[in-house]
Amino acid sequence: MKENDNENVEFINPIDKDNITETPNTLTYSHHRGGFPIIPSKQGDIKHKALSAMQEQTNSQLLQIKEQMETLAMQANRIKTRIDISEQIYNAEIRFDPLISHVYYLYKKSDTKFILSMISKDDWGRKECPYTFIAAVKLLADHTWDVIKNP
Repeated sequence: MKENDNENVEFINPIDKDNITETPNTLTYSHHRGGFPIIPSKQGDIKHKALSAMQEQTNSQLLQIKEQMETLAMQANRIKTRIDISEQIYNAEIRFDPLISHVYYLYKKSDTKFILSMISKDDWGRKECPYTFIAAVKLLADHTWDVIKNP
């Protein structure tokens, strides 16, 4: 009967399951007493330093490209403003012959009418400007308008 008693007893493994593995070849350290110590090589350090330098350099280049894109966007907005104001000027009432390199002032008379004037908004005197100031512009040699002041 003693043999049957031993068969019914459940075997309890004294080794903690968290401290063992089924695949010891994947461990980063020696898995038995006679094993070789696993020492990190300098190759890992070299790769880490190279990767850090690469990331720093590419981040710097991406930042430069971002700044260039912002500059191009500002230039595009300035050109768009020039186009809009030039269209308003060429649709405006002009009672004189504009001269190249002279500064003129664009005003809005009503909802759809504009007027180009030689008088700035500060030069109207006591009665003040009767129109809404749009921009101060300068006629360039190629007959395009450069926006000098745009509120």
